[in-house]
Amino acid sequence: MAARLRKGDQVVVISGKDKGKTGKIARVLVEDDKVVVEGVNLIKRHMRPTPKAPQGGILEREAPLYASKVMPIDPKTGKGTRVRFKIDGDKKVRIAVKSGEELPAAAARAE
Repeated sequence: MAARLRKGDQVVVISGKDKGKTGKIARVLVEDDKVVVEGVNLIKRHMRPTPKAPQGGILEREAPLYASKVMPIDPKTGKGTRVRFKIDGDKKVRIAVKSGEELPAAAARAE
């Protein structure tokens, strides 16, 4: 099955405490249907000092969000959009429903 969301996609959060925030997908957890978005859904983790990390302290890190809480950003309008799939020759491409533009693939995004 083709993925609606992929690592590196720019997304907007559509519900919850971080509604309206945007970021790039850092990881996709397929088994749990969750995504980790950079700078969104930050949690504080209290770390005890260990030989590996002698400093310890309170660390802030991103926690996974349910994939249904985020939408890819339309490359044309800059707003959230749903995703449609289209067969283009032998490839299946993702299309932004609002503008009809093709969502960029991971290879094209690597800068």
